[in-house]
Amino acid sequence: MQTDNRFLDDLAKVASGALGSMSGVKHEVEMRLQQQLERLLGRMNLVSRDEFEAMKAVAQAAREAQIRLEARLLSLEARLADGSMPSPKATAQESDSEPR
Repeated sequence: MQTDNRFLDDLAKVASGALGSMSGVKHEVEMRLQQQLERLLGRMNLVSRDEFEAMKAVAQAAREAQIRLEARLLSLEARLADGSMPSPKATAQESDSEPR
């Protein structure tokens, strides 16, 4: 049985209108919150992702160089302890003749 009740139709229209208004309010609140967060983060003097990645690459290269130098130092110390180090004059001549 179907009844034509204008009150229920009007109530449904009001409810759907209220839902539409609530979604608009939700969108407005989200936009204002985003603006506030952007302003706050702008004042915090944070680095960008690109700057972070660049510094990370520099730090990684420095760490790799440090590891290579530590290995070279240990090798030289071992050679010095064995007494198999060449004379300083021969070492200087070798380093001058090595291509870079």
